[in-house]
Amino acid sequence: MTDTAKHPYHLVDPSPWPALGALAALCLAGGLVLYMHEIAGGVALTSIGGVLTLLTMVVWWRDVIREATYEGHHTPIVQLGMRYGMVLFIASEVMFFVAWFWAFFDASLFAGEAKLVDRVAFTGGEWPPQGVEVLDPFHLPLLNTIILLTSGATVTWAHHALREGNTGHVRLGLWLTVLLGATFTGVQAYEYGHAAFGFTDGIYSSTFFMATGFHGAHVLIGTVFLCVCLGRSYRDHFKPDHHFGFEAAAWYWHFVDVVWLFLFFCIYWWGGS
Repeated sequence: MTDTAKHPYHLVDPSPWPALGALAALCLAGGLVLYMHEIAGGVALTSIGGVLTLLTMVVWWRDVIREATYEGHHTPIVQLGMRYGMVLFIASEVMFFVAWFWAFFDASLFAGEAKLVDRVAFTGGEWPPQGVEVLDPFHLPLLNTIILLTSGATVTWAHHALREGNTGHVRLGLWLTVLLGATFTGVQAYEYGHAAFGFTDGIYSSTFFMATGFHGAHVLIGTVFLCVCLGRSYRDHFKPDHHFGFEAAAWYWHFVDVVWLFLFFCIYWWGGS
């Protein structure tokens, strides 16, 4: 957008990063498929895809930050469009998790469905299936629930502090949120390492790990998101009336919180009882 622009919209300059991101995604997905099927080259291609993905994130975010902070392209109408985009993105993520909940409830509610002979043979017509030693929901899962809900409170505190111009509290709130997110990931990794069942041990374990594992991946992504916001806060990128990057991270983190509550009550508690 030049100085003579007659509209408040941002017409972005041509960028190589979408093409690089597509190549990175192709390498990462292809490498994972090869790795999961124990085909040679899987680890190498996955590593290349991972490095290219991280590179794309860094350079693309750098450009967006420059456009927003230093070049003044993120006008109120542009920010409104970005908010709509973030809302639609979170809605797509909701539907992503609906698929895993659907799979879990289909298996658990119809464990004894006569038409599904193979399922009945495995589950014994009951849920959890016979012989499966489920996790105690009031042990590590409850601890992680407390951790994640506390992190939701700290990121909200940081957001309110930002709106009031209290930079010190913004940084403290973000530090606490990042540490709590990392703690959640550590506890979940410990839980996975000590679970009495593995990913390929049947329909209970596969639906359990797909739902909780993808949530764990979203916690990692959200933690990175908040780390970027923390770094930007030290460079004074955020203003009380101009901080969409922080808002998007906070919205995403609250989405992660809500999904975990459904996981705890539906999968850990109800599904394991």
